[in-house]
Amino acid sequence: MKDKIQAKLKEAMLARDEFLKTVLSGLKSAILYEEVAKGKKEAGLSDDEVLTVIAREVKKRDDSIEIYTAAGDKARAEAEAAEREVLSSFLPEQMNEEELIEIIERVITTTGASDIKDMGRVIGAVKAEVGARADGVKLAKLVKEQLSR
Repeated sequence: MKDKIQAKLKEAMLARDEFLKTVLSGLKSAILYEEVAKGKKEAGLSDDEVLTVIAREVKKRDDSIEIYTAAGDKARAEAEAAEREVLSSFLPEQMNEEELIEIIERVITTTGASDIKDMGRVIGAVKAEVGARADGVKLAKLVKEQLSR
């Protein structure tokens, strides 16, 4: 995954695409920061860990878009949306809600989860299975709905 990002960064630099270069450099920086924080600077992050960093960066852009839109700053919201689009291109396709609910129901059944107190265990098990293919906020909302029934 890191090689793919590096290759895209190299393409952006050769094409003199400053926007793409800036976004990808920021992403590489976020990955490096995570490697240092986890003590994996030499070994590097696994692809799943890199995807987690990318998903976190996409979430940051989503939050910024929401804030800028609420503040009426359309230009900055559009800039964040453009960055989000670039970052999202590295993520696997997101699961639809029906697929996610099926997995959640199966995990609830297999773990014997019965109420909200089991929410963390269910989210952890589902997240381990689906990885970056599901947004954490959406996942938590769906797990809570399923456990509240």
